[in-house]
Amino acid sequence: MASKSKPAAKARFERHGLTDEQLVEILRIMLMHRTLEGRGFQLNRQGKIPFASAGEGHEGVQAGAAMAFQRGRDILVPYYRDLGLDLGVGLTPYEVLLSLFARKADHSGGRQFPHHYASKRLGIHTISSVLATQIPHAVGAAYALKVRGERGRAVLVTFGEGSTSEGEWHEGMNFAAVHKLPVVFLCENNEWAISTPADKQMANPNVADRAVGYGMPGVIVNGFDPVAVYAVVNEAMERARSGGGPTLVEAKCYRFLAHTTDDDDRTYRSREEVERRRRDDPVPNFERLLVERGVLTPEGAESLKKAVLAEANAATDRAEAMPYPAPADLYTHVYAGDHAPWR
Repeated sequence: MASKSKPAAKARFERHGLTDEQLVEILRIMLMHRTLEGRGFQLNRQGKIPFASAGEGHEGVQAGAAMAFQRGRDILVPYYRDLGLDLGVGLTPYEVLLSLFARKADHSGGRQFPHHYASKRLGIHTISSVLATQIPHAVGAAYALKVRGERGRAVLVTFGEGSTSEGEWHEGMNFAAVHKLPVVFLCENNEWAISTPADKQMANPNVADRAVGYGMPGVIVNGFDPVAVYAVVNEAMERARSGGGPTLVEAKCYRFLAHTTDDDDRTYRSREEVERRRRDDPVPNFERLLVERGVLTPEGAESLKKAVLAEANAATDRAEAMPYPAPADLYTHVYAGDHAPWR
């Protein structure tokens, strides 16, 4: 998709070591993220799936962070709004659609909530909807890496700013700092904890400022800039892998859509506010940047968008055609062995 020749007159920009191919891959992840989330809302409105969550505005954070993740070595402990991050570390659109449709071929056998992915192959921990419960899991995984002496590996755990008001977040931060664990805490601060604005849950607008209280570095990054996010998260992950301990990264972004398909965000924020914030939309802005800097031609960008849509359409049709799990499958993977106490 990259252009064969770059206009010499185009100004250079800080790419932090990323190649043209990697920059185009970041855009591809962002486009697929947005396409599949839009597909989830469409399928819900059609009555084909019960629920879908939204992460429009988070694409830059997640695609950039995914580029700093080392497949086959690092561990990802995401939360339910991390579709782009999951795609970025290797989850396929087909696997995403199997989850949405709750089909038998899904990783969980069709029994998990939509957008709650897991993949042992990719190092993605299973997701829970309960806020901040993934933090102790991530810290435990990092502790295991340290106990086993597995240098060169790190855990990346993500959450929204609302999770930082939960006790599990504080306990996980403190334990990780005390034991100097190889974990990076990535806060995707989109300014809304469902319907609660950030200024109603914290007096300090910067989550990263709390890091010093635990004894770890805290960094704030523009979450609409995927290259900036990559640079910050990559440095934090390298620090963790080399024994330097944990880091708290706060990526400032915004949630453009409602919390989920069950939420009406018009009850707590104005359409004018959302429209005003759309000027920061990372997807068209990053596409424009790559074209302006000669990384992509306009034709290459259009071709990429068409390819993403075609892949999403094919994944939708394939997943929807798959069978549901059999009723008897409800009792599998509940107890080890043949034990069936319900009989």
